[in-house]
Formats: sequence, C-alpha cells, structure tokens
Amino acid sequence: MEINNADLTAVVSNEGLTKLRERKIWRIWITFAFLTLALISVTVSISKGAMTIPWREVWSHLLLGGEGPAREVIWNIRFPRTLIGAMVGINLALAGAILQGIMKNPLADPQIIGVNAGAGFFAIILLILYPQYNHLLTPVAFAGAVLACLIIYILSWKDGIRPIRVILAGVAVSAFFGAGITGLLVFYSDRVHGAMMFMAGSLSTRSWPQFETLLPYTVIGVVLALCFARKLNILLLGDENARSLGLHVEWTRLLLTAVAALLAASAVAIVGLLGFVGLIVPHAARLLVGNDYRILLPASALLGIGVVTLSDTLARVTFAPTEVPVGVVMAVIGAPFFLYLLRREAR
Repeated sequence: MEINNADLTAVVSNEGLTKLRERKIWRIWITFAFLTLALISVTVSISKGAMTIPWREVWSHLLLGGEGPAREVIWNIRFPRTLIGAMVGINLALAGAILQGIMKNPLADPQIIGVNAGAGFFAIILLILYPQYNHLLTPVAFAGAVLACLIIYILSWKDGIRPIRVILAGVAVSAFFGAGITGLLVFYSDRVHGAMMFMAGSLSTRSWPQFETLLPYTVIGVVLALCFARKLNILLLGDENARSLGLHVEWTRLLLTAVAALLAASAVAIVGLLGFVGLIVPHAARLLVGNDYRILLPASALLGIGVVTLSDTLARVTFAPTEVPVGVVMAVIGAPFFLYLLRREAR
C-alpha cells in the first residue's frame, strides 16, 4: 500500500495538532493546580497561628460572617495580612517574569539584579530622613526601582543584551545601593528599628491600610503585564525578528521595565526587601507551562500567591511565639535554588 505525499502531510499535521492540544490541556491543568495551591495556601495562612481556626470555620467567617474572637482574628489580623502577601507574591513574580523576558536571562530577579536595592535605598531615605512623608513611600520606591533598571540596562548594553553583563551590572548596582543603605543606618542608628524589619522583608503588623495602598498598584501592574504578554513573546524571537514584525524593541523594553519596576517597587514599599520570589516562581512556572507569556504570567501570579503566603505561614508558626521575617524563609529557599540555576546556566 502506497502513501502519497498528501496523505503523509495530513498524518504529520494531525500529529502536530494532537501534540498542541495535549500541550494546551497540560498547561490548563498546571494553571488549575497553581490556582488550587493558591487557595489552599491562603486558607492555611488564615487558619494557622497562635489560635488555630478550622478551615471550615475560616470560610464560614469569610463568606457568611459570624461573631466571636475567631472573626476578629480573621478579619482584623490574618485576612488582610494574607491578602497583602498574595499581592506581594503576584507583583514580585510578574516583575521577575518580565525582567527575565526583556533581559533574556533566566537568572534575572528584582533583588539579584538590583531593582529591589534601588527601591529599598529610596524607601530607606524616606523612612529615616523624612518619616512625615510615609504616604509617598510607594512612588518614591518606584522612582528608585526605575533608576536601578535604567542603570543596569545602560551598563549591560553593548551591541545587545548579554546575560552575564546583566548579572554583573546588577551585582554592581545592588552593591552600590546596598552601601548607601548601610551608610544611612550607620549615621542614623537611633532610627534603625523600623528600617531593619524593612530590610529583612516582613509582613508583620501589615493590615487594611497597607492593603488599600498596595491594591491599585497591583491591579494596574497586572493589567499592564497581561496587555504586554504578546510583545514579550515577540521579544523572545530576538531583536532582529521582533523588528521585522514591526515591534519597536527599545521602546517596548523601556515600557516593560517601567511595569516591572512598578510591580517590584510597590511590593518593596509594603514588605521591604523580600528577595528570590521573582527568581523562583517564574522559573518554576516556565518549566511546567513553557515560555508563552500569555500562560506564563497568570501561572506565575498564582504560584507567587502560594509561595509567599505559605512562606509567611512558616515564618509565623515554625518558631512561635517568635516570628521570623518572611524574607528569611525566602532566602533559605531561594539561595540554593539560585545556585542550582547558576550551575545549570554555566554548563
């Protein structure tokens, strides 16, 4: 029995379509798994603490209302803190995913390449020298993050972006801003207490006022990131191919850098220098759902919720009654992961 070229082409096409459908179904299932993880982590975060509240009672108070001490604990302490942790996870995960895309570097992260340091330096200046202007903390941190991104971008550009130059420029910028932070803490040692918690990265004492501050920045940042998903996909094709498709590469990179800086700076302004979320989460999501940013961004956001809220729960309950800053937990998890990625990229 002979098979002509048309039949062979049809068979190959059908196999390709089947693989595409299977891949799409896989991505949907993984995204659904991340959503489930996010819901479970939020529930665990609200239920666990000095007072353990059963899961059913948690959702009963959230959905149906109720009375008693459990309601006060949920609504005034744990629920706003958990929501803030969820938004911080979303913001840092999306910022990391965007930076990895525009810099073509899987090791890019708001902390590692110095974006958090820039935001933190400006925020520390405000906290220590001008505490009466605390309401301007987020826009000031955003200005610091944008400045850090621009410096890194300028230093690492030479006939294109190279991953090693991004890392080296980021380390230099991070060291520079870190030295500035250390200098401020030395010269104003009498005002260090609040700044130390900021540097460690903590969700302690965060409640509804911080939630209301962070919410609009998160909504704006998420909407902008999703709108740029297609352009991020085009950037992955390389600068020449992107230009041939009509994309203004440098202008797009500049806008995406601003979006990443907005997301990272708003999170830093609320919880401090929380690192490694933007490294771990997008990379883990990419391994499971691929490089398509239309899927990668929502998947990273959902996984970011789970990682930050579960880490904060561990920080609260592991050494109770002493509470460890969530940044410490993320560093314990993130540092080995970063070394693994570094060795993998060096091969």
